[in-house]
Formats: sequence, structure tokens, C-alpha cells
Amino acid sequence: MTTGAIGKNGVRIDRNSEKTAAYRTYEVYQRERVGESTEKIKPRQLISDSYQANPYPLLEILRENYPCYRDWLSNSYWITQYDDVTSILADEANFETRSKASAYGVAESGTNLRDEQALVEIEERVFDEQTRKISQKLIGNMALSERPDLVTDFAAQLPLELLKAQLALPYENMEWFTEAYWRMQRGTSWLPQLRKEGKRAIAELDTFFNELIAQRLSDPADDLISAMLKIKGNDLTARDVTLTLLEGDHETLHGGLANLWYLLLSQPERLTEVSNNTRLMKLAWLETLRHSTPVLTAARFTRHEVERFGRLLPQGARLLCSAAAANRDPRVFKEPDCFIIDRKDLCQREPRGHYRADGLASGIAWGLGKPSKHPAVPEDRPRSRYAIIRDAAVSASLAIIDEVDLIKLTANTSPTMGALSVGEMHSCWRLPVTLA
Repeated sequence: MTTGAIGKNGVRIDRNSEKTAAYRTYEVYQRERVGESTEKIKPRQLISDSYQANPYPLLEILRENYPCYRDWLSNSYWITQYDDVTSILADEANFETRSKASAYGVAESGTNLRDEQALVEIEERVFDEQTRKISQKLIGNMALSERPDLVTDFAAQLPLELLKAQLALPYENMEWFTEAYWRMQRGTSWLPQLRKEGKRAIAELDTFFNELIAQRLSDPADDLISAMLKIKGNDLTARDVTLTLLEGDHETLHGGLANLWYLLLSQPERLTEVSNNTRLMKLAWLETLRHSTPVLTAARFTRHEVERFGRLLPQGARLLCSAAAANRDPRVFKEPDCFIIDRKDLCQREPRGHYRADGLASGIAWGLGKPSKHPAVPEDRPRSRYAIIRDAAVSASLAIIDEVDLIKLTANTSPTMGALSVGEMHSCWRLPVTLA
């Protein structure tokens, strides 16, 4: 007996409700001996300090030798070639993405309203109207600092300032909210201490939003919580608000801006090239998401037993789809390890429904979710988050150039990229600069 539902792409998703013997999958696994055909890499290397510092050499080994790698240590499959990764992303009939809330075990305790059109409209308006103003304020603060840092003083703060503007938070709560939000987002990683801190942050945010919802009921504003109240009315709970924010993405703008400016300042001729040129700055942003994407991997799970990549994948199998490996696939991109702003093999507009448009590939940016199925310039709805974040990154970067006569790396410093822990954003975390 099977039950089914219609997936997002219109395909019926059948689920087998009958219990069947598991020997078929079991036998396939028994034919593969651990380490038998993967002598060039060991699973422990994929959680090592060297991987967190620079994942690309190890990912190249996977992509060129084991494009569907069975990682016994994390009980996952690594998918690393571009066409394989994008095929899994587009296949809703066989694969699904699980929410961040599921990592905490609270997915059923509230409703994620993030994709409601009313909320996206507020997000678009705030990003468009506030990005440059907030950027100018942050740059002004940097100019007064004895040791300005373009990451800690700018890239890390901009997405959170924009989020606080969407919530119309009282000024006295802003610093506390930033710290709690950051703990909640980091808690989705596998480290037990971060998970514990994340759960505490969720409880603290629930208490805070209970009070804020009561305020918005009596005094509505043009903000996210008031929009949620229009959708759910008195049924809106603080947990709904918390889960909506949990499923949000701050990593692409934070990590993408940090990595973009790391690349530009490390190659001053590139910075000169894009200065005061909106088109080239946009291309530099797109190339950054390809060359140094901040969100390295995304997990997809099989809805049922699937035969793919020469393997039999059991129901519930975890596939680690590597954007970092796919974005440097030499089958798709020429000179994939080079940062080339005006490269001709990269789609220079938002992809539609898949990661290819006009026959060209696009850099995979997991934090932004799927490419939009809607027109690039929709008439009856906001443009996609892919476009909103891109335009904000370009606006913020041009604001830096406009407000500062000269910006360069501080002498005798050697910034690097890395991840704070396994599974977290891969970014430049410190970028000391000299302003003039």
C-alpha cells in the first residue's frame, strides 16, 4: 500500500506504508568493505583542522576519485560533482531538505513563516532602503576605531542590523538579541556544547518574543511580527517567530561579504577594477559565491530507497552536497581555482529553477536555498532572496568605496579563511584594514 503527496515541482511523491525486508540494502552494504576502494582519503580527514582551514584539496580528491563517497564516520554520502549536486537539489520526488529546527527536535513546536510573501516584501523593502544607510553608519564607526576590522566591524554586523530593522526592535534590546540569535544559529552544528547553548537561546528568544507580540497586538508596526499577526492572528506564538528567524540566512551576506573583500584586498588590482563599477562589483560577488562560498555543504535526505550514482541509497540516507567542490568542478568551470571576476562560463544573472541558465552554470550558494521559479523581475511579488542579497552585497561594497578614499590590508597581517568548527560557515573572520 502506498500513500503520496504532490511535491513542490508537481510530481507525486509515493511513500510505501508497508514494512518490507531490509536485506536488500544490507546486502549491498556488505559487498563494500570499509576502506576497500577509498585509500586516497579517510573519513577523519573531513572533520580535521586542515579541512576546516582549507577544504578544497580534500574535496578535489573526492570529486575526482569518489564522486559519491561513503563516509562511514558520519554515516553520510558526499556528493561533489556539479551536475550530481544540482540534480539532487532539483529532485524533490526522491530527496528532501530538513529544517534547522529538526536539528533541535522542535520542528513541530511552531510554524516557519519565512516564505510567506508578506514577510519577503518587508525583507526586500528593508534591504533596499536600509542597506546603504546602515553601511555608512558602520563605516563611520570603523573610521573612529583605532584598529578597524572589515569583518567584525562591518560584514558580521550588517546582516544582523538589517534583521533588527525588519523586526523594528527597541534599541535597548539590540545587543542582547544579536548575541542570542548568533547562539541559536550556531547550535545547529553537531557540537554538543553549541547545541546546548542554542537550545537556551531559543528559550530566551521565546520569552522575548512573547512580550514583543503583546506590544504589536496593541501597537502594530510595519515589521515582521506585525505581518505574522496578520497571517495567523491571535494564534501566532513566540515559537512561530523564533523558528521563522531560525530558518533564516545570515551566513551568505556575512560570509560572502567577508570573503569578497578578503579576495579584493588580497589582490589590489581586482579592487581597482571593480571600484565605482556596479556591474563588475556584481560579477565579483557572483564569482565570490562560486570561488569561496561561505556555506560549504547542505544535507539532503532520501525520501525512500533510491538507486543513484551506482549505489543503492537507503531511505533516510544523508547526502552531503558539497557546493565548495561543485563550484570548482573543472568539467564546468575553466581554471576553477582562480578568482576571475568577468569569467565567461558563469551565469551572470539569477538562474531560473535550476543552477543553469542560458547554458551556463551558476555558483551554488546553499544559504540562499533554491533558485527562484518566478520571473527575474516579478510583477506581483518581491524578487527572490538570491537577488535581494546580491543587490545588498553590491550596495554595501560600493558604499565602502564611496565613503573611504583608500582601504588596504593593515601592514604585516596575513588574513585567512576558515571555519570555527565542523559544519560551520567557511569565511574570513578577521580582516584588519587601514583607512584613509
